[in-house]
Amino acid sequence: MLDTSTVQARRARSREPSQIPEEKITMIGETDMPQGMQSHALRVASEALNSHNVNDCKEIACYIKKQFDKTYGPGWQCVTGVSFGSYITHSSGSFIHFCIDRLAVMLFKAAT
Repeated sequence: MLDTSTVQARRARSREPSQIPEEKITMIGETDMPQGMQSHALRVASEALNSHNVNDCKEIACYIKKQFDKTYGPGWQCVTGVSFGSYITHSSGSFIHFCIDRLAVMLFKAAT
């Protein structure tokens, strides 16, 4: 059994403390995004969760997509939920899949 300090240490390594509130556990699954873009994705997802009901996956995905379209140009796609499968093609350097709290987020720019 893990003690509390071990669990907290593991959680701390799996998120950027300056951008994700303490109570949110963040875990990046797969990504080929540059580090700065990854940080931006985590920050935007955190903003979306703070301003929307966690069960409103469509609005959370819409918020994240629009923020990335505005910052990095159009063509971004975002899928959020508790359980989903996917098979996609994306532009190189634009994919991230992560969990924040219990919500999974998949964000990518569509391949052209």
